[in-house]
Amino acid sequence: MEDESRSSRLQSEIQQTRPFRSRRQEAFLAILRSADLFRRGIAALLEPFEITPQQYNVLRILRGAGEEGLPTLAIGVRLIEQTPGMTRLLNRLEGRGWVERRRSPSDRRQVDCRLTPAGRDLLARIDPVMDHADRTMLAGLSSDQLDALIELLDQVRANPGI
Repeated sequence: MEDESRSSRLQSEIQQTRPFRSRRQEAFLAILRSADLFRRGIAALLEPFEITPQQYNVLRILRGAGEEGLPTLAIGVRLIEQTPGMTRLLNRLEGRGWVERRRSPSDRRQVDCRLTPAGRDLLARIDPVMDHADRTMLAGLSSDQLDALIELLDQVRANPGI
């Protein structure tokens, strides 16, 4: 039987006085709360560069793709957070000079996207900030705990039940 009487850190954070309906509900809400904390933290770190986390993610994906770039649809599949407005997102990045788009010579329906030199330069300036965030955001966890967290989250994503 689940212990409904214990008070959790999450309850304190969200100032909830009543117990959660279940431990599963508490775990689900803890994941959402943690994701929001990380999302807001990363947004604050990227703000001085005048770039959003989603824009940063696209640039990071295109850097990993190399000189060949990627078709627009392939970028969408690789995003950490899915977005319905991929065209608008790419329009903004292209307008800032960080991305270029070209019709594929082999399939005129396909648009290939590449990182520009200006986009590479921006990422080079952001890299030290993100490297620091990678080191500090989960610094309270041991290597074994990180492995366990990654495994647990892999299991959650494999069967989200939604």
